[in-house]
Amino acid sequence: MRWLPTFLSASLLAATGALAAKKSTEERFKEFHAKSLSSTPVKLADSSYRSLTATPRDYTVAVLLTALDARFGCQLCREFQPEWDLLSRSWIKGDKPGASRLVFGTLDFTDGRDTFMSLGLQTAPVLLFFPPTTGPHAASSPEPIRFDFANGPQSAEQVHEWLARHMPNRPHPAVKRPINWLKWISTFVITSGSLTFAYVAWPYVLPVIQNRNVWAAISLISILLFTSGHMFNHIRKVPYVAGDGRGGISYFAAGFQNQYGMETQVVAAMYGVLSFATISLAVKVPRIADPKVQGVAVLAWGGILFVMYSFLLSVFRVKNGGYPFSLPPFM
Repeated sequence: MRWLPTFLSASLLAATGALAAKKSTEERFKEFHAKSLSSTPVKLADSSYRSLTATPRDYTVAVLLTALDARFGCQLCREFQPEWDLLSRSWIKGDKPGASRLVFGTLDFTDGRDTFMSLGLQTAPVLLFFPPTTGPHAASSPEPIRFDFANGPQSAEQVHEWLARHMPNRPHPAVKRPINWLKWISTFVITSGSLTFAYVAWPYVLPVIQNRNVWAAISLISILLFTSGHMFNHIRKVPYVAGDGRGGISYFAAGFQNQYGMETQVVAAMYGVLSFATISLAVKVPRIADPKVQGVAVLAWGGILFVMYSFLLSVFRVKNGGYPFSLPPFM
């Protein structure tokens, strides 16, 4: 008795095909086009699917076979369905007379089990394009063309381009998305708030922007950041530190083509201290009125310069073992 369901399905298919054949292709197109004008895409069942795609036909059919019921867990079906609805509504709205001779339909698995079984479908969604078999736009093969969902959910514009490619010399109404009022309102509120904040804060921000010391600090930090090798670290993806082979940690990599992340920070700190000491000696110390305090400041900043420059020379010797210069205390 296992052959009985197959026999009944085949009999039903033959009976439906015979009934569809009684209607002319023009009658079928007018019937489904009228349904499209009231509700598109046309919701199909097994019988209406067979009637719509029956041959001969002088019109084009685009049918989405989907499985929207939560029991089937078809996330791709639920993601693509709004795009399919948008495409069909835009197309029908732009082609109410039906000059493109295209009918959009949707067949859900719950309404078209026999169709899914007859097509041997194991997955969804499946988009089938049925070209005309008669008339001026008849294709060489009556077999449907299948749209590829291998790259995940597609937009209405992508499917529109695919349909237009298979329907040359016919109208292709553009996809018209509804206005996203929430996005427009959010953009207006954010823009208005930003302009209001800028207007209120401008009297307080302007003196900061015009302050030479602020720009000098930004320039100095930027110079130290890039001369110390920050971009080298990002390009080469260097390690932060490395082992020295004796159980310890090496903070400086030998050779001018190698560098560690910690090394960059130490070098930037050294250059920063040397720069700050030089600026202090040139700008701050001469303004000290007390000669004794001024002398102490000169000795203090001079000592910092000497020690840091000695440390810098020792780093040069680590990078290049043949570097001949050194200063105490880092000999």
